[in-house]
Amino acid sequence: MIYETAQDWRAADRKRVLLFGMSGLGKTHVSNLLRDSGDWFHYSVDYRIGTRYMGEHIADNFKREAMRVPLLRELLMTDSVHITSNITFNNLSPLSTYLGKPGDSAKGGLPFAEYMRRQDQHRRAEISALLDTPHFIDRARELYGYCHFVCDSGGSICEVVDPDDRSDPVLTALSGAALMVWIKGSEAHTEELIRRFDRAPKPMYYQPDFLRAAWSDYLAETGVAEDKVDPDAFVRWTYARALAHRQPIYAAMAKNWGVSVTAEEVATVRTPADFESLVARALEARG
Repeated sequence: MIYETAQDWRAADRKRVLLFGMSGLGKTHVSNLLRDSGDWFHYSVDYRIGTRYMGEHIADNFKREAMRVPLLRELLMTDSVHITSNITFNNLSPLSTYLGKPGDSAKGGLPFAEYMRRQDQHRRAEISALLDTPHFIDRARELYGYCHFVCDSGGSICEVVDPDDRSDPVLTALSGAALMVWIKGSEAHTEELIRRFDRAPKPMYYQPDFLRAAWSDYLAETGVAEDKVDPDAFVRWTYARALAHRQPIYAAMAKNWGVSVTAEEVATVRTPADFESLVARALEARG
């Protein structure tokens, strides 16, 4: 780790952290707070994925739909209109909409093969965006004059790394550039995340083996044909499994590559100084 002790962390004139954990536990809250202080550069992995690496896929998907409308088709063919996504740090809907959900096309679902193709695109994009972190650390300092840096990683970081492999290329690069901090949720947080997801199910990225197994199990359990699956019902059914699948991977990432804090602790952070003290305590607890 780049900071071995709390003293190292407190004394560092360049503080660099990468926050990871399930979406909804405080990564973006802390990142926004640090950025708004004026001293921290905020690098959003999901934003980088949606703009640099999947922006063309997202825009092409919009254009594909627009081409079905005669008026828009004519305008597109003559370069009379421009279609793009308005993705922001706090609105990643264009990215999740492109990922989609498998199932009945009449309910907005995708054929499973197409769904898996988009999942693979996301996997490659996420790895690339994560590996861009060291570049943005240097860029933030050299171009904009920021000394402090926070990387707001996506919830699916655990799906593209192997925390038990000491030579994992992504974790090696990240841990060499920033302190990896896991925001750990409680059972109550997990239950709340599931309730929140049930109200508004959204597309997510998963490991391909996990996803294929989930799809096979869902079809066997429900007896529904692939092209008749309710997309929302499938992703709701999968989400609780995903939380259970991800938790031990996050824990291994923190144990082998970083430190951990709790979502309750993060909820009390009001200032950059609060955050710096929280990280110092996590380093002390690690020993």
